Amino acid sequence: MTHLPWSEGSTPLMLAPMQGLTNEALRACYIERYHPDVVFTEFVRVQTQSRKRIARAELAEIATYCLSVPLVVQLIGNSGLALAEAAKQVQDVGCHHLNLNLGCPYGRMTTGATGGELLKDPGKLAELLTALRQAIRGSFSIKCRAGYNDLQQVFELLPIYEESGVDYLILHPRTVAQEYSGWADHDLTAQIARQTNLPVIANGDINNAATGRRLLQETNVAGLMLGRGALADPWLFQRIRGKLPDEVDEAQRRRDLFELLTDLLPRYLVKFCGERQTLMKMKDLLNFIPDDCLQRDIGKLKRATTVARFSAVLESNFFC
Repeated sequence: MTHLPWSEGSTPLMLAPMQGLTNEALRACYIERYHPDVVFTEFVRVQTQSRKRIARAELAEIATYCLSVPLVVQLIGNSGLALAEAAKQVQDVGCHHLNLNLGCPYGRMTTGATGGELLKDPGKLAELLTALRQAIRGSFSIKCRAGYNDLQQVFELLPIYEESGVDYLILHPRTVAQEYSGWADHDLTAQIARQTNLPVIANGDINNAATGRRLLQETNVAGLMLGRGALADPWLFQRIRGKLPDEVDEAQRRRDLFELLTDLLPRYLVKFCGERQTLMKMKDLLNFIPDDCLQRDIGKLKRATTVARFSAVLESNFFC
């Protein structure tokens, strides 16, 4: 069996790929502090009209990854040939875990449909998956929505996934058309996990420890992928594992947010060009902190126009 990016018999808790958010600096922070079992790149666009296929900077980032937690490179594209060549480039620089994005509702490229829109054409999808499987020596997974505009489409797509040689399936049980409205139907996740021999990773609306543990205890899923929930509460991985309390008081949430932002800020200053972009990226993250009791002070952080001011507000309002 192809080597999976988690140990046999373990239950992986993965940090989801979120475009514009889970960059290399944030991934490193989470690996060192919050301990996900697997991390993913933001989606890597595969160019059909360039021989390079993957931008040089993205390939260099993949090549220099040296942390202990497995990294999965997520590709997005619409040409079997281009995707296969991109997969070879990724493997040539040392990463052997690849994933195809079949879920992004905003994944169009100038050359055609990508991401979730590929679910509109199962015939072409089968060709893409077959071409990728032939090119990938390590693990190959897909991250998909249940269907384009029908949740039941996943039952028609499942045989395609199985026959193409995919190693595991990450299922977000919404449709592409739903985008992020409504809720993730994890009863559907449970049905798929019972029906297939593929390991199924549950994704979508896993925002607290109770929900995560219920999915692990009551369904046949192999693991969980945490996205927005892990941004709102980085300790969610440890809460699901039972190593931290399920809930904490406001003072502790302030301390947790202080520690996260204090860790990230110097990393972002190194990664991004100048204070303006650094602050923009920090504020993007703040949009995922839902605590009503913290919103007034989070608003002060969002209004900061310099790193010095941001740090001062953080120190005075969140350090307990």
